[in-house]
Amino acid sequence: MIIGKVIGNVWATRKDENLNGFKFMVVEPLDHSSREINKSTFVAVDQIGAGVGETVLVVNGSSARRSLCQGDLPVDASIIGIIDKVEISPEFKDD
Repeated sequence: MIIGKVIGNVWATRKDENLNGFKFMVVEPLDHSSREINKSTFVAVDQIGAGVGETVLVVNGSSARRSLCQGDLPVDASIIGIIDKVEISPEFKDD
């Protein structure tokens, strides 16, 4: 699983017809141990109503397809939770 921040939306009027009705979000992975943002963004299907600026929990690969209850969709990442708080033990934080 990946912790990330939603930084935008993706609109695609033409796409695989199996993806109709799904909302797509641009996600930036976060590294909470160093408090840095990893700039390698990706697109994830949003099935829970996340918005821009929210911190989210994302699954990849077959877990992303399974979370949508349709194992044959061309989906590689799915937002499965909106995170309220992340707490890292001080001994694991980078200084």
